[in-house]
Amino acid sequence: MLAIEKLFHTASPVPHATMELVKLRASQINGCGFCTDMHYKDAVHAGEDPERLNLVTVWREAPAFTDAERAALALAEESARLADNPHGVSDETWELLRKHYDDEQTAALIAMCAQINAWNRVNVILRNPAGHYDPATKAARYKKD
Repeated sequence: MLAIEKLFHTASPVPHATMELVKLRASQINGCGFCTDMHYKDAVHAGEDPERLNLVTVWREAPAFTDAERAALALAEESARLADNPHGVSDETWELLRKHYDDEQTAALIAMCAQINAWNRVNVILRNPAGHYDPATKAARYKKD
């Protein structure tokens, strides 16, 4: 999982800010405090506006997000709530994704959603606490060679 994460961090066709929004939203839904803390801090460390991050839970009502980010956030929510919809992602969300992302970007978003949902479960199972994450450690680990 770490090798895939490094690939997302160094070679994703989707903007880094969008990927962090996806990871943050899925982590909030899944109740993973460790991942929520991590992705909030990583996003701020990368230059994201903390006010925008505080609005991720209400992204539908907040004008702070682009239409492309909204499509990615819809995918993040629906992929984290599979029990609520056994038929998977809605047609509406697929239409939004196709409008804003090409095949490679859509595949990257799907893979990121699967990856963050897995990480959320690992960290919840292990009871990793929120509040101790330092983004400098991740930046050093994923430094481009």
